[in-house]
Order: sequence, then C-alpha cells, then structure tokens
Amino acid sequence: MTYRVTTRRIGRDGSLVNFSLVYGLRWQRVGRGYQLDAVLQRIDSDARPEMKRALTMMLQPLVGEEVAYLVAPDGSRIDLVDPDGLWGRVTARIEAVGIEAGRPEAKQLAQLVAALPAADRDRLATADVRALIAPANRAIPVAAEPGGASVSMRHDGTHQTFAKVERDTAGATARPLEIDNLWTVDTATGLVVREQRQSWIVEADGEGRTLVEERIRALEPAS
Repeated sequence: MTYRVTTRRIGRDGSLVNFSLVYGLRWQRVGRGYQLDAVLQRIDSDARPEMKRALTMMLQPLVGEEVAYLVAPDGSRIDLVDPDGLWGRVTARIEAVGIEAGRPEAKQLAQLVAALPAADRDRLATADVRALIAPANRAIPVAAEPGGASVSMRHDGTHQTFAKVERDTAGATARPLEIDNLWTVDTATGLVVREQRQSWIVEADGEGRTLVEERIRALEPAS
C-alpha cells in the first residue's frame, strides 16, 4: 500500500506551499506479530528549489532506504529494527554523495545527522510510520482531556473518527491559534487510514480564521 504524508505551509507571499512524502509499505507476519517494511520513495513539492532543499534536507538521505519495524500483535508497540545500522547506512550515503559531487555541505550534513540524539534521529525517521498504528498513536484522544481541548468521537461502519480541537497562541504577537485534529481509524485493522491536522490563526474579531498549516497522512490502495 502507499502512504502519503502531505504538509501545506503558508509561504512568505501568503500562499500555501505543498510538500508530500510518499512511502511504500509492505506487511508480513513474524511470529505472533508483524514486520512492516517502509520505504520513503520520494519527496514531492511545488516549492521553489531552494525552499524545498531547506525544508527536506534532513529527510532526503532517507529516500530509497528500507526501514523495518516490528509491530506487537495488538499494535500497542512498534519498534525500529537495527536503528544503528540504519543511521550508519544513511550517513555513509551522505558522505559518498558529497565526495562524488564535491559538496562539502554533505559532510556537514552527515556530521549533523550523526550528532543528533538517538531519540531525535528515531523521531525524524519514524514519526509518520508510528502515527499509522492506532493503538500505539498516543496523540489520538480516548476521552475528554484537560486544558480546554474539545474531544468527540463517532462511528461509521468499520471506521471510527476521533476529533480534537485545541487552542494555543502563535507568533511574537501571541495571536490566537485553533488546531483541528481528525483521525479516522479502521477498526478491523487498527490502522489510521487518514489523519488531518489544521492550524488556524483566529482573526482579532473572532469571526474568521486563516489556515497557516495543514498536515494530512493518508493510506492509499496499491495501484
């Protein structure tokens, strides 16, 4: 199956710029659990080349690299297989490309990746895939939450949709921010088939909102 993660962010000219990470996923049974092999196949964007490079610099070395995960039978845990081996291959690839192309910045990037704390490296490589497994996705609300967040849930056949609205502030002027979250879970498989997160700046009069960022994670049938 194909897994697409699209982020839209407001640019300097006020328009929304799109970035999409396209993953290929393959599942297999391993003992009582599962192994999930994920490959970041490509990064699509309509941004200017220099902006795309700046925002995808850390992820670009992962393109084409197969990343294996072990998933517990109940989906409550998902573990990266051989993380040290993964980052060893990634840093070696960055350095090799840098040497071949005569790009000293590639060596700097390899050093930056190698210097990242293990938890940050893990988050960089696995955040999208970890969000796919509903029982292990701690962001999905299970009940009303403190702090004023509005939470609701509804059923639609084999799908269950969770909604949460959060309120925060954004920018130096502390403008009101509303964050709308939706998760649609396939109850038969425990997979999050679609997740949508929208961040809105609330106008001063409280009557209007402006979308400043949106992220959509969605499973697509294999073509």
